[in-house]
Order: sequence, then structure tokens, then C-alpha cells
Amino acid sequence: MVVRAIWAQSASGAIGADGGMLWTLPEDMAFFKRATTGSPVVMGRRTWQSFPDRFRPLPDRPNIVITRDEGFEAPGAEVVHSLDRALARAAELDDEVWVIGGAEIYRQAMPLLDELWVTRVDVDAEGDAYAPEIDGSWHLDRSDPPEHGGWHTSRTGTRYRFEVLRRDSLAS
Repeated sequence: MVVRAIWAQSASGAIGADGGMLWTLPEDMAFFKRATTGSPVVMGRRTWQSFPDRFRPLPDRPNIVITRDEGFEAPGAEVVHSLDRALARAAELDDEVWVIGGAEIYRQAMPLLDELWVTRVDVDAEGDAYAPEIDGSWHLDRSDPPEHGGWHTSRTGTRYRFEVLRRDSLAS
């Protein structure tokens, strides 16, 4: 099974504040949808609750929500009580799984991940949730735009780029 994480982060590594996004970037939302549709998505309870009701569960993909709350219900999703159980359940459903947040789930998943799909957002926003540290065991496999340090400009005016990082042991 291939285990990937996907997130967008500011220059400081912030991924969210007060349970929400720090920017409006429709191109990243479309990228997220294209990448994850059809495969299980694993998320923490707060990430699940951060989605507007009309987007819960995320359509066209099995939703698996991790919580320590034994009584928590997530209509349309499967609730589990550990990352290990979430990944085991995802493996029963598909050979690819996406970890989609939040910060604590990313941190727990880092040793288990094969790929990171990171949208770098060219803003100086600070938040209360941060992406995990990407250490030297990861390398940039590809980027869009492909030129080193290049940026796209969103229709909202925000600059961004997509990056896929792989562990050195998985380099092609």
C-alpha cells in the first residue's frame, strides 16, 4: 500500500488557524480533489469537523475519521480510534491511501508515509496548526511548475506551487 499525505502550507509552515484555512486557493482545492478522489482519506476529528456540512463526507472516496472519543459519530464516514486502525482499514479498501490532516495526524503518520504532496503557498501567514517537519530523508521528486522556485498565480492573486516529495529509499 502507498501512503501519501497532502496539505497546503504557508512559508512559515502554517496549515490552518481556528479550524479553517489561512487563504483562498481554488486551484489547490481542485488539485486536492483530483488527487484524492477514488482512494480512502484518513483524517482526524477536527479536520472532519472543519469541513462544511455539505462537504461531509468528502464525496467519491471512503472517509475514515480518527478520534479518541468512543462515542463520536461521523455520518457517512467510518470512525476508528487510532492511526494504525485507520491505515489498516484503508488497506482493506484500496492500495493507496491519503492522510489529509490535521497537524497531529500528519505528525503521527510521518514515519509511515511514502510520499508528501505539498502545496507551497507564498504567504507569510501564521496559524495554530503547522505542517510536520520535512527532514533530510525526503527529496523533491517533482514540482509544478517544474522550474526551480517557479510559481503559479491563483485567480485570487496568491502565488503557489505543487511539490511531490519522496523518501530517498523510494527514489526512482
